[in-house]
Order: sequence, then C-alpha cells, then structure tokens
Amino acid sequence: MTTRTPVLLTFDMDAETLWTARDPDGANKPVWVSQGHYGPKVGLPRILRLLEKYGVTATFFVPGQVIERYPAEIESILSAGIDIEHHSYSHTWSDGLSRDAEAEEFQKGFDAIVSATGRKPLGWRSPAGELTPHSVGLMEQYEFSFSSNLFDSDTAHLLSDAGRVTDIVELPFAWALDDAPFFLYSNRLQGRVMSAPSAVAETWIREYDGISTEPGAHFMLGMHPQVIGRHSRLWALEETIRHIVDAGDGEFVSCADYAARVRPGLVEANTP
Repeated sequence: MTTRTPVLLTFDMDAETLWTARDPDGANKPVWVSQGHYGPKVGLPRILRLLEKYGVTATFFVPGQVIERYPAEIESILSAGIDIEHHSYSHTWSDGLSRDAEAEEFQKGFDAIVSATGRKPLGWRSPAGELTPHSVGLMEQYEFSFSSNLFDSDTAHLLSDAGRVTDIVELPFAWALDDAPFFLYSNRLQGRVMSAPSAVAETWIREYDGISTEPGAHFMLGMHPQVIGRHSRLWALEETIRHIVDAGDGEFVSCADYAARVRPGLVEANTP
C-alpha cells in the first residue's frame, strides 16, 4: 500500500496586527490598518469556499487580538471544522520581548483561543519567524504537542532546546512555500516586485511533486488571508490543490492530527 503525502495547508490570520504590532502609531494609520482588515473580512470567506469546494482541511494560526476582534469570522472557521492554533496575542515579534512579556503573550493568546473555541490550542507558530531562548520552554509549559517554526527539513522531527530533545513535534516549512515573499506588499515596501501567480503555482506544484517522492516528507504551505485571499493569488492556491487532488497521492490533514500521528515513532526513535 502506497503512503500518501501529508498536505498541510496553514493560514496565519494576522489581520491588522501585522502593522500595529510593529509601529506604535499603526492604529492611527487607517490605510495601513485597512490592509489587515481585508484578510478576515474578504480573504477568509474566499479561502473557506475554496477549501469546501475541494473538501480539504487546513489549520489557522491566529493572534489572540484577532480572535477577540473578529468573533463572527472566527466562528466561520470553526463551523468549517478547522482548527485554530496559537500565534501569540498581539503579533509582537517575540525576539524583542523579555521572558515575562513573551509569557504574557502566550497566556493571553491561549486564553483567547480557549474562550472562543472551547478547545486548548495544540500548536504554536511564532509571530516573528524566530524562537527566543524561552519559547520552547513556554510551549512545554502550555503542553503544546507541535511547533511549526523551523525551516530545517521537509520531515517532521522532535524539537530541541539547547541540545535537549523535547517531545514537541516540529513541523517545518519554508519561505518558498509561503505566500508573503512572493506577494506581500505594504506601505513600507514601495516598489517591491510582485511575483506572477503562475510562477508561484509552478513553484508550489514542483515542490509538491518532488516532496511526494520522498517517504516521510510532508508538504506545508504557509499563507495569510490578506495576501492569498486576492483572486489572482487564490488562483495559485487552487491550481496547487487541484494538482494534488488530481495526482491522487496526497492527503490533506490538520497540523494537530499529523503531529499526533507521527509523534509515537519520533519518540521511539529518540528513546535510548
């Protein structure tokens, strides 16, 4: 029996926190902030319709502030049967925070998810694309089962902390499989050249075709509703999904379910 390649579609719904967390005056710049509103209000419904069209699942990483500000949009994700995982509270870059401040971000984000969903989050993705010396310990404190932060592999592995192997499953991804490097435009990136959606679709499809030949590897896309939610960009995602569905060798699965599946084997392999 041929094992199908795990396909992990992930969406970081940062909304306006992508700007407000980095600029003290960001909330007073309505044009900047409006870019973030587009994600939950416009991009998200399109994404959910696309996932429903193909009958595939995904995982959303959402900051606590966004969960609190967009209750109807969060409910639409939950109604689709999709997991919401931890992505900090304010989307402040954790690599500039003290341990106490990072711990507060963990706690407030955790509380927001439990309050909105009735479920404890099982995974964490950094808002900074980086881990601090305290991040792994905080993940352990909150009993997270998986992390999705590193770029070191196409295969799940146990996360290490200063040479100590934990039982947290790391689900790596890559910038080549993220929509932001190709498509993100903001007021601070004037003149940036955007990639053609066809080039992005080809990149993602060719990456999938290669990964699908490697036993144990997974294919993860990292996306943002305010970026991928534009029609032209969503076309690139749909082309990728359609290719995988037509190939018949992929399995769309949530991050939490995949981490639970691979953990026993990873723990066994790392037990002396």
